Amino acid sequence: VKVLEIGDLNRLTVLQGCPGPQGLPGLRGPPGPIGVKGAKNCKELKDIGLHLTGWYTIYPDGRRPLAVLCDMDTDGGGWIVFQRRVDGSVDFNRDWNTYQVGFGSQLSEFWLGNEHLHRLTNSGSYQLRFDLEDFEGNRTYATYSHFKIESESDQYILRYGSYTEGTAGDSLETQKDQAFSTRDQNNDKSSRAEQSCAEYYKGGWWFESCHFSNLNGEYLRGKHSTKGKGIIWYHFRGNFYSLKSSEIKFRPIQK
Repeated sequence: VKVLEIGDLNRLTVLQGCPGPQGLPGLRGPPGPIGVKGAKNCKELKDIGLHLTGWYTIYPDGRRPLAVLCDMDTDGGGWIVFQRRVDGSVDFNRDWNTYQVGFGSQLSEFWLGNEHLHRLTNSGSYQLRFDLEDFEGNRTYATYSHFKIESESDQYILRYGSYTEGTAGDSLETQKDQAFSTRDQNNDKSSRAEQSCAEYYKGGWWFESCHFSNLNGEYLRGKHSTKGKGIIWYHFRGNFYSLKSSEIKFRPIQK
């Protein structure tokens, strides 16, 4: 440092030299607090105070995110909705790969995807629920215990324990333990030679030969003349009436 001058007010003016070499890094600080764990399902989101029905991001396996519609209102909430029909705006006559990954619109109708359903239900115990409405404004529901979807190697077989309650009646009985079928992959047990159930009824579903229910059929409006066509829940409106809307959802069984 070189002194240049001393002023009247005893101020020392200096010329600074070049900066020295960088010092050694300091000691590493203590680890921070553990971050908030991502919710695995809609029930966990409900339990931490999220009460509005809508689309949320969950982490079923703790790593990979998945956007799901959470029904936070019906019977205490906490439901993951995996199917919705409301207006016929989305075509449900899709192939195997499309049903596998999911399709549709968050704003209207959708299918979450069979692979996601397997991923979400392959551990734990879940309650399954169907909410249905006809064109006259009548609403009904049905619930089932111990819901699970098997893997693709098992053709996404539908598993559940039993019909538990509801006003819709049990129209899922012929679909229990059935493999999923689409127009290009027939896993049904029908003897019809000309077309598979999925081809004839124009939607992927757990067909036996063929169904008491099919909520993924073509969107028709109420009464019609072709048996089993449309959005069908036999014990609600029979085989010649296509429903206005449906939602299929599940949540962890309350302990």
